[in-house]
Amino acid sequence: MEKGLVIKSTGSWHTVKKEDGTLMECKIKGTFRLQGAHMTNPVAVGDHVTIDPEPAGKQGVIIEILPRKNYIIRRASNLSRQYQIIAANIDQALLVITLASPETPFEFIDRFLASAEAYRIPVNLIINKMDLYNEDQQKQVDQLKQMYELIGYSCLETSVVKGQNIEAFRTLLKDNVNVISGKSGVGKSSLINAIDPELQIKTEGVSSYHKTGKHTTTYTEMHPLVFGGYVIDTPGIKGFGVIDMGREEIYHFFPEIFRFSKGCKYYNCLHTNEPNCAVIEALKSGKISPSRYKSYRSLLENQDKKYRR
Repeated sequence: MEKGLVIKSTGSWHTVKKEDGTLMECKIKGTFRLQGAHMTNPVAVGDHVTIDPEPAGKQGVIIEILPRKNYIIRRASNLSRQYQIIAANIDQALLVITLASPETPFEFIDRFLASAEAYRIPVNLIINKMDLYNEDQQKQVDQLKQMYELIGYSCLETSVVKGQNIEAFRTLLKDNVNVISGKSGVGKSSLINAIDPELQIKTEGVSSYHKTGKHTTTYTEMHPLVFGGYVIDTPGIKGFGVIDMGREEIYHFFPEIFRFSKGCKYYNCLHTNEPNCAVIEALKSGKISPSRYKSYRSLLENQDKKYRR
């Protein structure tokens, strides 16, 4: 038996980096599929595993998944499954967002942040393609930064074209296991190539007709960085769904709503229309952003629909 780190997953095969640094292609033990029936992928990139090499030593079988410190998930596209693990054992997540070509909706950002909060994964917001924005859009960037930094999220403005903050982006990733995510076309792969050109991750432009990103990353892969650490490149996410949250705990994952909730009259307040709700008062007085509150209500309503089914 040997231990290793899953650095690539293409479905039925997983590339495992063994402790001696060599790579081995592995399949998973059949019982994992039965145990993980609510998941599309029982084994994820970032997992530490035990493998049983075949006699020839060229391939192996993953027989054990060691305990995860955290993981991040998204709603599976396969309707017969509940969710897909994007990556496991993450030090930090970097969510790349853009105001144009394509535009990243606030609700998308907030759903990602809430899910990361649920699994205690620190998030940095990377506002990319700064070279494309006009004066009005720059004002929107400033407002976005102010809103999220007040909540406690670090924001970094970047442009590969101008070389803006690329060194700061590199420093942010150094010696960490990083997952980089965001909608298709926001420039995730270009940013990774800018800090480590040896990786040569495939990039492609934004569709001129739909103004949305084209998928270039088709599977999740962990890349070692020449300056230390790993970066996990993920397929572009069109919609991020928070799965295993109870409706009564969703507000816990909006830090500013959680802070004000301590002043609510009722311990089970959902901050919708209850009397003496400190969250609603904070919203009215401008201490909570309307867009963040809207994202919270959207998540709550999604959970309500599940309960009614």
